[in-house]
Amino acid sequence: MKQRPFTSVPRPVVALAVLALATQVVFAVLQPRLQARAEQLPAPPSAPVLRAMSLGDPIPLAQLWTLWLQAFDNQPGISIPFLDLDYGKVEAWLQRILQLDPHGQYPLMMASQLYAQVPDERKQRQMLDFVHREFLGDPNRRWPWMAHAAIMARHRLNDLPLALSFARDLAAHATAPNVPHWAGQMQIFLYEDMGEYETARVLLGGLLDSGAVQDPHEIHFLIERLNKLKEAEKSSQPSEN
Repeated sequence: MKQRPFTSVPRPVVALAVLALATQVVFAVLQPRLQARAEQLPAPPSAPVLRAMSLGDPIPLAQLWTLWLQAFDNQPGISIPFLDLDYGKVEAWLQRILQLDPHGQYPLMMASQLYAQVPDERKQRQMLDFVHREFLGDPNRRWPWMAHAAIMARHRLNDLPLALSFARDLAAHATAPNVPHWAGQMQIFLYEDMGEYETARVLLGGLLDSGAVQDPHEIHFLIERLNKLKEAEKSSQPSEN
């Protein structure tokens, strides 16, 4: 069969085809590119719903929700900064996970070492307050995160009174034999940072007199600190004319 030459095609048909092609090209250029959008963190289910979902074995469910929450910042095609998350919902999820597995430590680690690292003081304080509240529920098990919160309050927030408040609660409530002595000594060094040398000296002297510290190297270190506190206390007192 003979093919008809292109010149035999009526001009109106050619013009219509060119117009259709041009329209398609323009439409493709102007069409907005598909963008990955961050999915909002949902609120966690209620405690009764979570218990029902656990089918009598809450620990695997707690671990599953922990992995899900930790990976929530990485969604298909997009990475969400922790700073952009709704911290009210983050805190609610961490609390729910702890309710499923009260012996678990990972939610407190996430609160203090992941979510509390964002450059937002309000959110930092929110996470540290959460760690403090949960610490009081099981201090002899959760003391490491309270100690970390005290350090963050001192060096990240530069809030000595808050750090001292955390350290005092740490010394008062975490009293089991497995809690190291340095955890209870944090308040002493914070008092020293605040220039309250007499209070620091009294606390440190009481610690040494109690016999709680048995390690010779630690005792030697604490005696040296006590002597430095005594010197600092004398230097801070106004000289008599």
